[in-house]
This record gives sequence, C-alpha cells and structure tokens, in this order.
Amino acid sequence: MAAPAHAFLESLFRTAVAAAHPEHCLPPLPEPPPRGRLVILAAGKAAGSMTQVAERHYAALPPTRLVGLAVTRHGYGRPTTRIPVIEAGHPVPDKAGISATKRVLKLADEVDADDLVLVLLSGGASANWIAPTTGLTLEEKQATTRALLKSGAAIGEINTVRKHLSRIRADGWPSAPIRPKS
Repeated sequence: MAAPAHAFLESLFRTAVAAAHPEHCLPPLPEPPPRGRLVILAAGKAAGSMTQVAERHYAALPPTRLVGLAVTRHGYGRPTTRIPVIEAGHPVPDKAGISATKRVLKLADEVDADDLVLVLLSGGASANWIAPTTGLTLEEKQATTRALLKSGAAIGEINTVRKHLSRIRADGWPSAPIRPKS
C-alpha cells in the first residue's frame, strides 16, 4: 500500500513544481525600451529559470541590447544563451555571491535614461545578492547567518537582520537609489 501512495504523492509534488515554474507564473514581461538596452538582473533560487523565460521572450533583441546577470543557489543554475547565470551560496553567502553582486551593481550603475532594468527576484535573493555594509566582512555576515539559522529564526526574522547588514536590502532594492546617467 505504501508504494502507490508514495508514487501518488511524488506525482502531486512534480505537478506542483511544474505549475510554479516561471514559464507558467511570471507576470507579463514589459516591452523592451525603444532605443536603450534591456538590463536583466535576477537573484534567488528561480533566477536561472526566470532568466531562461526572459531570454526566450526577448530573443529578437540584438545582443548589444539584452544584457544582465542572474545569481542563483549552487546547483540551481540553468543553461542560458545571453545572460550569464552565476551559482552562489545559499542560505550562507559566499565569495561567488560577493563577486556576482559587484557585477550586478556595476550593471545597474551603468544604466542610462534609455535603458530599462528588469529585476527578477525569487526566494533566496537576499542570500545570493551579497553586499555587506561598509565595515562588515563576508566572514562576519556568514557567521551571523549561521547563528541565525542555528537559533531557529524564521526566514522573515533572518531577512530583517540581513537588510541591516547589506547594501542591497531584503525589503527594497537597492538601499540607496540608483540614478540613471542622463
């Protein structure tokens, strides 16, 4: 009796995961800008999948007009053709996340008035986009995350702490405004 129940539960799980794929649940994507670039910045466990969907949607854009970077959890990368997908630490941030976040912030800083920035976020984004506040080291942020996890803190509580330790906040990205270059 256990085998059929197990198979049934597995089929329910696979059906739920398939229904939650970004291909089926991303809101309609915006039109690309008429002249500038479309800059896709994605983070979280679904960043690779969301980026795949966005790449297909914007396939007609020339390579110079579609740029970006996606950062996802180790093991969650997806093959993409134009937007690189970087795998980084989750739930404990790592050096790959620091490096990728520097690239994301550089891309965001380079936008101008003709560009459109499309930010795609899913669960795990605050661990993947790791930009410790001034004076805080990666090791300190890792130790804080480990302590919060060990304490049994809920994800909302962890994110409340994380937003105070990061230049990219869990409750609104970024913590300081990015002004397009005119």
